[in-house]
Amino acid sequence: MERTDAVTGAEGVPDDNDGDSGEGTAVVSLGDGWDNGDATGRRPEDDAGRGVVAAFGQTMKTLRQREGLEREELGRRLGYSASTIASFEQGRRIPSPRTIDRTDHVLHAEGLLSVWKEQVERAQYPVFFQGMAALEKEALELLSFSMPVLNGLLQTEEYMRALLAMRRPLLDDEIIEQRVAARLARQDIFDRRPLPLLSFVVDESLLRRPYGGKGVLRGQLEQLLLIAQKRNVQLQVMPLDREENAGVNGPFTVVTRRDGRQFVYAEAQGIGNLQTDPEQGVLAAARYGIIRSQALRPRESMEFIERLLGSL
Repeated sequence: MERTDAVTGAEGVPDDNDGDSGEGTAVVSLGDGWDNGDATGRRPEDDAGRGVVAAFGQTMKTLRQREGLEREELGRRLGYSASTIASFEQGRRIPSPRTIDRTDHVLHAEGLLSVWKEQVERAQYPVFFQGMAALEKEALELLSFSMPVLNGLLQTEEYMRALLAMRRPLLDDEIIEQRVAARLARQDIFDRRPLPLLSFVVDESLLRRPYGGKGVLRGQLEQLLLIAQKRNVQLQVMPLDREENAGVNGPFTVVTRRDGRQFVYAEAQGIGNLQTDPEQGVLAAARYGIIRSQALRPRESMEFIERLLGSL
């Protein structure tokens, strides 16, 4: 019998020591549409994350004051403005892991700041997406079918901002900055060692929608071409004129960990669903294989994108 649980962050993803009873687990989490830009920025389930960021900021401020440094001086040493330092300390912006380590060093904190890295990084994401974000870091293989917007791993910063700016109700500027920074950080997956195997099939309609204007679309198409040239990436286009498309049920992502376990993530109308049922993983991977066979081949896809780019 299938069991359904609610995800509470990354803890919703079974680790390597979980017992395998042979019983499928469908982990369902409610969220606000992280990858498709459906974030409202005001969610009760984010209270814990905001608390972590606020506590980190207060610790950073206390250590800065202990060192007798003004925000301007700390910012100069780290390469940030005083206002950015204030945003970190007040929990309005989330620093990268590298910035946390540098701040720890500059403030002679002896690990008091660095110890927060994992919790602060997790707090960048809505609770329902934290499990998926953790899986991306462990992925041996990632398969993604995208519609009606591109997977966040493929998006340019301008495309991200265009999507987030379209949300209603409107997002605060600081929420947008936080979302953009977190999404960009996820793109480290392309250069991680060892290189994971990454496959993306994107619906042709995504390559024609000028979200943010033609300039944004042009930059996005150029980025897709650059990503498609990476040795560990295959990018394919599903043409609009295909009479058969196994992806009609919507976008989804299949992640395979090094232990061979597969997970399926999907979003619809602001609801994120992370499936850990092995059967669902097998079925989704098989469905993705059919989608790939129906799409243009990688070389044909690059030529298709080049033609679209030339028409802009």
